[in-house]
Amino acid sequence: MLRDIAMRLPADLLSAFALLTRLPLPDHKGTGGSSAWAWPLVGAALGALAATLASAALWLGLTPSVTAVMVLGLLALLTGGLHEDGLSDTADGLFGGWTRERRLEIMKDSRVGSYGVLALVLITLARWSALTALLVFGGHWAALIATGALSRAPMALVMALLPNARGEGLSHSTGRPTTQVALVGASMALAIAVLVAGWAALPMVAAALGMGVLVSITALRRIGGQTGDILGATQQLAEAACLAVLSAQAR
Repeated sequence: MLRDIAMRLPADLLSAFALLTRLPLPDHKGTGGSSAWAWPLVGAALGALAATLASAALWLGLTPSVTAVMVLGLLALLTGGLHEDGLSDTADGLFGGWTRERRLEIMKDSRVGSYGVLALVLITLARWSALTALLVFGGHWAALIATGALSRAPMALVMALLPNARGEGLSHSTGRPTTQVALVGASMALAIAVLVAGWAALPMVAAALGMGVLVSITALRRIGGQTGDILGATQQLAEAACLAVLSAQAR
């Protein structure tokens, strides 16, 4: 398994960055769900870019609260708001419809409803407040890199373990990763988090996995599986949970 991943390394990395970011990349052939092991690497790289901006902003004298806004804005730009869009669609669909078919229909609709707006506002506020605290007490490099990696590992696990609920869309076209691929990604996320954050990463792992389990159970009951929107919601909730745990430890 690891030998296969090593042979596909360049192609999988390009495919993972192309799927999860809006960064300019060379032409390549996508490897679909088999690149899911690299998603935590993408998250760690995005976290490093965000941490660089945060350090520059703080050095220039900007306040931690303003710096946190800039960091969240940069992350949204780098990903094209992919995960935020999934969060809002998931909230609208799972809680705005009475039947499975209606929920999936709402999730496919590009318009944002009240549940979606509330979810975006509340989760963004949670991320902003936790990140502001981390910028005040220090350690934002470890926080952003570890959180970036850990918040993307549950996406691959959810995608591997749950069937596709719609039979179309980004998640379906990407293809489900195998459980082995998802576990390799989770192991990589854990290694990155421990490397940069030490033992403080362990409760972050529990928080990220907890959000993944919560979203999975809810999605399975309400729509019968996962979609690309469900994966985006998983990332956002896992990121907020990881930042909250780490900010509590920083006090």
